[in-house]
Amino acid sequence: MTCILGIETSCDETAAAVVDDGVHVHSSVVASQTDLHAKYGGVVPEIASRAHIERLDAVVEEAMTRAGCASADLDAVAVTYAPGLVGSLLIGVTGAKTLAWAWGKPLIAVHHIEAHAISPAIGAEAPPWPAVALIASGGHTSLFLVRDPDHIERLGQTTDDAAGEAFDKVATILGLPYPGGPQIDRVARNGDPRRFDFPRTWLRRDSLDFSFSGVKTAVLYHVNGKGRTRGGLEKLSAQDIADVAASFQEAVVDVLVRKTMKAAELAGVRCVVMGGGVAANSRLRAAMTQACGERGVVFRAAEMAYCIDNAAMIAAVGYYKWRRGEFASLDLDAKPT
Repeated sequence: MTCILGIETSCDETAAAVVDDGVHVHSSVVASQTDLHAKYGGVVPEIASRAHIERLDAVVEEAMTRAGCASADLDAVAVTYAPGLVGSLLIGVTGAKTLAWAWGKPLIAVHHIEAHAISPAIGAEAPPWPAVALIASGGHTSLFLVRDPDHIERLGQTTDDAAGEAFDKVATILGLPYPGGPQIDRVARNGDPRRFDFPRTWLRRDSLDFSFSGVKTAVLYHVNGKGRTRGGLEKLSAQDIADVAASFQEAVVDVLVRKTMKAAELAGVRCVVMGGGVAANSRLRAAMTQACGERGVVFRAAEMAYCIDNAAMIAAVGYYKWRRGEFASLDLDAKPT
């Protein structure tokens, strides 16, 4: 067994995990900062960086303790180096470099989005590859062809707002608390997804890229009036808000599902996987399950614990890089984009 310590600090989650052979999770510890950022309605980079500094040592120690693991048991230390908030990334990269140097272990640099693409395989009895992977989160919405963990090809990406970003912004428009994505999911369950016909942006024919700025703006103008950014929310009833949330959610889910199915068709694969924070959305999971079932395509979403930013997926990718002998030097730097 190859034992990897993973560290993740790309945004506002301080996380560490110990994983064997890329699939067997011995521990996964995540310290959320949601309470620190809630009153600002979004992540404040400086606050996130300070919280990572305060929490990283304890989170790593907790992950090692839960796994019953000592430094001598580790084969390598893997860390997210890109993309993300540069200050947050620097804390994790610096911590990982320090541990790798002190323990005499190889250092492995992991791309955050690549890790989300691999996350649906964590804990699986059999690998799902080859598959088309939809990664939908607050900062990223992308489609990948994962032939296997060593061969990942990007097929499409967002041209503006990511799906999760659109969820958060619409939640703000509707006066819902932070974080907005889960709130939209909750409120939409009591709404009518057909009441309002919000736009779907398809871009050019057979395009696998995404755009969600249009639907976000459509909701803004629907609530406040065309060309206005405020003043209309107080006119909406609780049912109106639920219907707007459900109709917006349906528009986003429709685009995500149909483009993912198109990607699977064009790539000639019979499996779809899904990861990232938006992959926890109940309507998206149900719609993707239905669409795959109708087409005879196998569908696997990441477990809920691995949809949010976590270090188990970092350690998982770290294993495959370890197997390839793909190590980083101690001058590894954070790359926000």
